[in-house]
Amino acid sequence: MRKKDIQFTKLPDAPGVYLFLNARKEILYIGKATSIRNRIRSYFGKHLDDTRGPLLVTMRDEATAVTFEKTDSVLEALILEANLIKKHHPRYNTRDRDNKSFNYLIITNEDFPRVLIVRGRDLFSSWKERDIKRLFGPFPGGGLKEALKTVRKIFPFRDACAITDHKPCFNQQIGLCPGVCIGSISKTKYLRTIRHVQLLFEGKKKKLLETLTTEMKRLAKMEEFEKASEVKRKIFALTHIQETALIGSDYKVSSGSDMKRVEGYDVAHMSEQNRVGVMVVVTEGKARTSDYRKFNIATKKKGDVAALEELLQRRFNHDEWSLPDMIVIDGGIAQRNAAQRVLDTFEYAIPLVHVVKNDKHKVSRIIGNRALVEKYQNEILLANAEAHRFSISFHRQKQRKNLLT
Repeated sequence: MRKKDIQFTKLPDAPGVYLFLNARKEILYIGKATSIRNRIRSYFGKHLDDTRGPLLVTMRDEATAVTFEKTDSVLEALILEANLIKKHHPRYNTRDRDNKSFNYLIITNEDFPRVLIVRGRDLFSSWKERDIKRLFGPFPGGGLKEALKTVRKIFPFRDACAITDHKPCFNQQIGLCPGVCIGSISKTKYLRTIRHVQLLFEGKKKKLLETLTTEMKRLAKMEEFEKASEVKRKIFALTHIQETALIGSDYKVSSGSDMKRVEGYDVAHMSEQNRVGVMVVVTEGKARTSDYRKFNIATKKKGDVAALEELLQRRFNHDEWSLPDMIVIDGGIAQRNAAQRVLDTFEYAIPLVHVVKNDKHKVSRIIGNRALVEKYQNEILLANAEAHRFSISFHRQKQRKNLLT
């Protein structure tokens, strides 16, 4: 399929799901987007092979048509994508990643069910069918964790606390658990909440809104106005979920007011040998070494830019890790452009800062949003220094190991 075959002006600049079809109208690939138009356009850019891999280049070339379905929010696009993949099993979705690396949403089979995100590898190895009441997914890419945070604000549920605790869990104290742990909600009422969550993830938002509206009117008729107002707030939140669901590119944007997690990246090698990459994390101005990660670079493409691109792609495939509020990379405009391509591929709009060094490897410039650079200069420099130190240490470790083998 060629770029000129698509009338981009007829594609909506809105959230939804897109489907690539072949000449026999078979679905080859399903994806979600914050902007259907921009997302489909990205498949015809110069860097698809680098950012998404040769498999999706093959898919695009085999495709003869693209269809789409708009949704009211990115959250609903994420849910619809998972339901359609489960229904149709598109060839290039299942080949793009192993099902064991996908995330699934589980509603447990208990008197007071828990709502959990489970990695495919854990689902297939540790869970028994009798312990699961409902299973949703697979959910490819990132987004499920952030989506569930939004859903939980509307419909508080239990995830970890025990019914026998008899003391409020942390989530109950911040309004995200309805008090299962202290017995402040009946089984009937809690199961009604779980039913609401279930309807939403079944893609039945319209039915869910009708159910809530009926419930609100019933409570108002009984003059239980406080409870009716609570249901009304849920209806409003669902109706305006596009404004609150902070997932995907246009929705994962930091204002810079609260940089809780700054991630730094660097690669190291000696004449292209023993190439490695690292991720470091700075929170509240301090290195969080427990979140540091090492990566052996596998790409055959030479140069720091290709290595950085692989490093970031692999990092963002781990959607179980918290998303950063800022990314700090080492290098110039080429590294910055590579990092931006990866962010565009995963549809994340995260502030990006790159640190430029002089010939003595001393910081000469910090390039990025000026206000963020001025406010968080210490965090940026710490993340950059730690990434450099950690990458050199890992490279030397790998070098010594290879010399001894």
